[in-house]
Amino acid sequence: MINTHPINTCLIKTDRLRIRTAADAEMRILIEKEADDALKAAYGEMLELSLKNPDRRQWYAAWFIESPEGEHIGELCFKGLNKEGGTEIGYGILPEHQGCGYASEAVAAVTDWALTQDGVNYILAETEAGNTASQRVLQKSGFVSTGDTGDEGIIFVRRRRD
Repeated sequence: MINTHPINTCLIKTDRLRIRTAADAEMRILIEKEADDALKAAYGEMLELSLKNPDRRQWYAAWFIESPEGEHIGELCFKGLNKEGGTEIGYGILPEHQGCGYASEAVAAVTDWALTQDGVNYILAETEAGNTASQRVLQKSGFVSTGDTGDEGIIFVRRRRD
């Protein structure tokens, strides 16, 4: 089930999850609480781009992965939308929730949604060569390896099927 709410907030529901774009105030809290400097900078850039592009914020904002009761399970994000209709997805599940299939469920649901959006032709993801769990998440979500590597590792792609 997919709903688009006022102020360009998206909500995707699966059997076990609610996946939604974070509000600006929630993104500020995420930045404030983040201990890792690189992630803090990335979240700050995401917020800045969300504010500059309110009509396209779903491509810049953090998305929260939650239980139906609202328990925080993890986050994911898109890294903008390029002129060729491509975006990159990143995701992470809190350690205490790993191994339960939440990442696969969330990534599949959000990429299913994204590939139905106007102008979106493909989604990329990169994962370290040794991160077999992340590679399985991508494969279960319909991604295939391109055979190439990027700055962050092996590149996977999922394309729109017309």
